[in-house]
Amino acid sequence: MTKKEYSVGYKKPPQNKQFKPGKSGNPRGRPKGTKNLATDLHEELSSRITVVEGDKTQSISKQKALVKSLSNKALKGDVRAMKLLVKMIERNIPDEVEEEIDEPISESDEILLKEFLARSQKKGEENE
Repeated sequence: MTKKEYSVGYKKPPQNKQFKPGKSGNPRGRPKGTKNLATDLHEELSSRITVVEGDKTQSISKQKALVKSLSNKALKGDVRAMKLLVKMIERNIPDEVEEEIDEPISESDEILLKEFLARSQKKGEENE
């Protein structure tokens, strides 16, 4: 084929419509300094807020405030918060930290555990 016999077809646009060398199909492109979602999320969660606990005032990150709020709900018996907190722990704490404990639990601990599980199951049934 000579230069004049250029076949137009799939992935072969007409030569007069092709971008010239050194020219972009998106000349303006993404503006410099534009942030993506991950950057915006990181900045927002790392910004600090003032929290009052009891009679103490603290300045903590929003991320830490969310974790505190979630753990407080879980401690109050919110089953959804418990599940979410356990998932977060599983994802973010390495497996190496886990150690097996061979000593048996005391009778009082076993009673507390059974009562807690019974209450959790009742609340779970009520929420469904």
